[in-house]
Formats: sequence, C-alpha cells, structure tokens
Amino acid sequence: MAALPASDPAEQIILALDRPDAASALALAGGIPGLRWVKVGLELFSAAGPAVVAELRELGLQVFLDLKFHDIPATMAGACRSAARLGAGLITVHACAGREALRAAQEAAQEGASAAGLAPPTLLAVTVLTSWPQDRFAAELAIAEPLPAYVARLAALAAAAGLGGCVCSPLEVAGLRISHPHPFALITPGIRAVGSASGDQARVMGPAEAIRAGASRLVIGRPISAAADPSAAFLACVEAVQQAL
Repeated sequence: MAALPASDPAEQIILALDRPDAASALALAGGIPGLRWVKVGLELFSAAGPAVVAELRELGLQVFLDLKFHDIPATMAGACRSAARLGAGLITVHACAGREALRAAQEAAQEGASAAGLAPPTLLAVTVLTSWPQDRFAAELAIAEPLPAYVARLAALAAAAGLGGCVCSPLEVAGLRISHPHPFALITPGIRAVGSASGDQARVMGPAEAIRAGASRLVIGRPISAAADPSAAFLACVEAVQQAL
C-alpha cells in the first residue's frame, strides 16, 4: 500500500492529467515543481496507452491509474494483473462489480506486481461518481437508498474484499472514516476552492475541508490544470492541505 507521510502535504494531492495526448500531459506534469502524484484516466490512457505510465514514472512521479475496471471476475483480474505490471501505485475498480470480482482483482494485482518485481499497488473501489446528485441518482438508477448510505455499503464491500481503500466524494469522507480508520484510503475527487465553478461535479468540497474530514488524498484537475499558472495553483492547494494538517 502506498505510504502517506503527513509531513509532506504534496503527497496528498493527485493531479488529474485529463489531456488528449501524452505530450501535453507530460508537459503539464513536468512543469510543476514538487508534484508527487498524477492521475491517468480514460481519456489519456485511450490516447497514449500504457507507455504514458512508464513515461510519467521516469519523471519521478507516482501514478494513480484510474480506469475504473468493471466486469466479470476473470476479466477484472486480468486487467488488474496487467495494470499492476505497469507500476501504478493506485488502481481503480468499480465496487458494484461485487465481492467476488473485487477479491479476484486484488489477488491478481498482487500477483502482477510481484511478477514484475514491483511494490504491490493499492486497489481502490469506486463507490458513486461525484457527478451524481441525490435526485438524479435515485430517479435515473432507481436506487431508493440515500446516496451516502449506498456509498457506505459499497465501501464496506470493498473493505471486506481486502481492498486498500475506496474513491468517494468528499461529502462522504467523514462518515466513512468512522467505520474505516487509516490505513484504509479514502481518495476524493470533487475538490474545488470556495467560490470556484463546480463544472460537472455535483458533490464537492474545498481541499482543506476534505483533509480535515479524513480524506487520504485529493484528486484535483481543472483547478490546477486550467489555471493561468498551474504551478502557483498547485502550491496554493499544497498550502491549503498544510493548514489542515
């Protein structure tokens, strides 16, 4: 499991490299001094492939591979085995794939990393995407259970399957942290500065508030990547985290 030294607030920020090609992603990541973690999601991975993970690691960065695997147990196991061989430190799967698939994915990731001579990654179960508000979640998915309770159900499923953490909105962190103390990781997208646009995120919180609530790491994209000065924006986030520690 990836270590989380509280003395280094930069360790708790993951920059989302939502870019259409490797060149722009590498330029963004390489241009921010002090950056420790980056997220490779579906857009960048589909455009650049597995090679971009190696290129980012060559820059000294740790990679959160956010491909949200969701399939039958054998397929999820194969995908996680291959992803672990790339050297990603964090890998996402969908919690709603179920306990059998989560356990298979966890075991396969350990096997893949070991075969490649790498440290085992932390598998994170995605609970409910931060783009879902309660009303649409209930209406479109026909799930009557309140969204926070549903998130808690999926987080418990992930923990029971032996995963190292989950992905949730910052609004659910405080409740989950009571039931899932450290080192269980709670990774939170939906981080926005007070007064900034939320974009397509529905359940959001500021960086300091999320850390105080119990978040392990924050995934931050546009507030840094779309800023006029990404380095300054990253530093502001680091300072906010530092104040919360």
